[in-house]
Amino acid sequence: MPALDHTIVHATDRLASARFLAGILGTAEPVELGPFVAVRLGNNVALDFAEHLIAGHDWIPTHYAFTVTDDEFDAILDRIESQRLPYWADPRHTEPGAINHLEGGRGVYIHDPDGHNLEFLTRSYSDRFLTNM
Repeated sequence: MPALDHTIVHATDRLASARFLAGILGTAEPVELGPFVAVRLGNNVALDFAEHLIAGHDWIPTHYAFTVTDDEFDAILDRIESQRLPYWADPRHTEPGAINHLEGGRGVYIHDPDGHNLEFLTRSYSDRFLTNM
């Protein structure tokens, strides 16, 4: 089956945004690779942060979801709260300061420095999708 290798995350400051995510996730320091700063995830997927690659083209904030263990979730939520970052239980950010319990797990949403909507969840919604195929 094909697997995602990497994707580009647009940022105004590639290093700051990559370090923000690595810090929240508790991963290794990001690595500079040419015009990119890469954050390597546990499933060998990399998020390559880059500043505007195509002149004259704007980008819009995107959604990135990360499946994490219960222990990782606890550590991520602790980092979010210790940095006094706003967080929400839902993707539209109507439930501030709360987490969700969808699919029998836990989830939380935050913004990164460029407004990307980051989601951390302990139970993937795709589990339900895959079982209904």
